[in-house]
Amino acid sequence: MSFFDDLPARPERPRQPKPVPPVWAGPPSDELPAVVSLGQFFHRSAQMVMAAKSVEVFSTGCLIEVVWSVRRADESDSDWSRVIDQCFNRGPYRLDSDNGRGGALRFGVAFPDGRKTTTAQLHPGMFEGEEPVTGPVLMSAGGGGGSSNDDELFCSNKFWLWPLPLGGDTRVVAQWEDLGLKEESVLITGEQLGTAAANVQKYWVTPLPEPGG
Repeated sequence: MSFFDDLPARPERPRQPKPVPPVWAGPPSDELPAVVSLGQFFHRSAQMVMAAKSVEVFSTGCLIEVVWSVRRADESDSDWSRVIDQCFNRGPYRLDSDNGRGGALRFGVAFPDGRKTTTAQLHPGMFEGEEPVTGPVLMSAGGGGGSSNDDELFCSNKFWLWPLPLGGDTRVVAQWEDLGLKEESVLITGEQLGTAAANVQKYWVTPLPEPGG
């Protein structure tokens, strides 16, 4: 008889319950969003271009994609290094920090009802359940970018906005004073968001059969 014959059966691993993240923390994992093309510039200069590319609309909120590109002018190595850190959301220039210092990159949103929020308004209690989160919330949802040389950078970032602003126009605001962007905004109309919200699709339309059924 082989050593591996007649071994006890491997026990069944208990099924882990599905985690349910807070609704404000990101888009639903079971929805196909409706995409709104924006194609609007915040800023265009000889050194820097920034634009709002698109919005992915979910039932609870939306992902706003912003792209930017920077060309090196007469910056010293240390100044250019600071621009790189700002561009790629690193160190003390992270978008979720209080980064009003020194003309760093900043983003915010004005809701149709007058409320406003920025990426720097997150606080630890939001993640620990110490108090209810009523919103609005704007947070970086990841991005990327790079450079093939020492003279130009490009970056793309998505921002999760909760709740979904309906009932009027929404203004997305950017500021990057170090690179000449004082404060500019692009408009997402209530019609664009409302139409897209009506076209969000759920992944699962048929329930699973009961176990053992």
